[in-house]
Amino acid sequence: MFAVLKTGGKQYKVQSGDMLRVEKLAADAGEKVQFNEVLMLGGDAPVVGAPFVEGAAVQAEVVDQIKGDKVIHFVKRRRKHGSKRTKGHRQQLTVLRVTDILEKGGDKSGVKAAVGAGSVAAVAVAAAEAKTPAKAAAPKKAEEKKAAPKTAAKAEGGDDLKQLSGVGPALEKKLHEAGVSTFAQIAAWTEEDVAAMDEKLSFKGRIEREGWIEQAKELAKG
Repeated sequence: MFAVLKTGGKQYKVQSGDMLRVEKLAADAGEKVQFNEVLMLGGDAPVVGAPFVEGAAVQAEVVDQIKGDKVIHFVKRRRKHGSKRTKGHRQQLTVLRVTDILEKGGDKSGVKAAVGAGSVAAVAVAAAEAKTPAKAAAPKKAEEKKAAPKTAAKAEGGDDLKQLSGVGPALEKKLHEAGVSTFAQIAAWTEEDVAAMDEKLSFKGRIEREGWIEQAKELAKG
């Protein structure tokens, strides 16, 4: 007897004892899995499903998790600045040994269903397992929230940095987050400080163009 099963968007014709390589399943080596999407059963009295054969199943043992041969993918765009890109890919695969083909009773066998590693069901299981670590991380977030008011209080005691040319509420907030809250701090910046701040706030050359240091010196006096 043989069966035609479906997994990973592909169809496979299998018999008991066959070795099979399919797209990666969410299972470890040594586990037994069951394919419930059987399209056809062959033998003395072939049965074709509509689309699947009711109650039929294929059971297999996971032998190993491997990677397939490397495939080179090359893309060239002649009309877009002559760009080209080469990248390699190795498909993750699961090696199986087919153990049984069930004509009936597959839905009552109790064997774990074969689920793709990237499927919705596998993602749901991973999310359920990740709930406990998420709870453990909650106290850390609470500590961060407690620390936030201190930073805000420090900014409130500083100068109104929006008086500088080109500085609005959004940019003032970025400066506060970078630890800058007074004109005196800006007035004391060196070339190294300016370069570091340009890099941190992603507006290269703006400090010199707007003349922040000179403005800050005048505002600090008055």
